[in-house]
Amino acid sequence: MARLPGRKESFYVDRQGRPTDDPAQAVSGEVAEHDGHGRLLRRTRFFLDRSELPWLPVSEAAFLLWVLAMLVIVWACIGIVLRLT
Repeated sequence: MARLPGRKESFYVDRQGRPTDDPAQAVSGEVAEHDGHGRLLRRTRFFLDRSELPWLPVSEAAFLLWVLAMLVIVWACIGIVLRLT
């Protein structure tokens, strides 16, 4: 079944809570897609937050990279111990 061409309505909010038309400045909002008869087909809400953890002395990405490295090291150590026994 072919879908009828519809229209999309977008509502974006910037970091200060003001409505904006620029998706690059939006940190939250909603995109609603309607069919040719005006019925709602799909509604997508989003929320983006770029905040740093106050107790973390490095960036979140660096912290997660270190956690991944430690997990790989622990995994390798367990593999070596199991191989030797």
